[in-house]
Amino acid sequence: MSYSETIVLSLGGSLIVPNGGIDIQFLTNFNNFIRKQIADHKRRFFIICGGGATARNYIEAGVEVTHHRLADEDKDWLGIHATRLNAHLIRTIFRDIAFPRFIKHYDRDYHVADEPVVVCSGWKPGWSTDYCAVLIAEKYHAAKIINLSNIDKVYDKDPRKHADAQPLDKINWHEFEKLVGDKWAPGLNTPFDPIATKKAKSLGLTVVILNGKNIYNLEAAIDGKTFMGSTIAP
Repeated sequence: MSYSETIVLSLGGSLIVPNGGIDIQFLTNFNNFIRKQIADHKRRFFIICGGGATARNYIEAGVEVTHHRLADEDKDWLGIHATRLNAHLIRTIFRDIAFPRFIKHYDRDYHVADEPVVVCSGWKPGWSTDYCAVLIAEKYHAAKIINLSNIDKVYDKDPRKHADAQPLDKINWHEFEKLVGDKWAPGLNTPFDPIATKKAKSLGLTVVILNGKNIYNLEAAIDGKTFMGSTIAP
């Protein structure tokens, strides 16, 4: 099949598995949306899955049992395996139209064929799945990544800590780097992780960050229409 466009979606684990458990309604809406996009617009999707509450719960358990002696590498591996569990769930949902394996090693060639959906997970310690999304965009020649999270926009400072935080519709990579820093730590909560930021900047990618629960807003962003969210670009 010839596709009109390749779209990389970084699917935050907070959407798949929020604190209340697996979000069946979101997954139902997401499933219907992706299938409609493929049928109506002949678009292809690479979906990179985050770890969500599953990752946080396992990391917090390990930290508590070891009295805060859990190594950062082990925290990362717990998170990575949570992304793989989520990726397996997403691949299963799209089983009839998806590449039969999910990508989890980004230094290997999976010989991805012509399937309209390819699901990916975390890889190894040192970054989040945001970085994996950037690697996929580079390999499969996608100029844009849409990062689906549980936040509406990027802010100039953490809105949970600063009442005067201002939302940003657009920001360049140089300024965004100042917001997120240059170091990764397991469980780091930033709109786009620092390692992924550095790589995306070097490639000149565009990253759109929006609240993935609003499917209509996601559709508007993909279609190039007005949407609520933040765009990071060169």
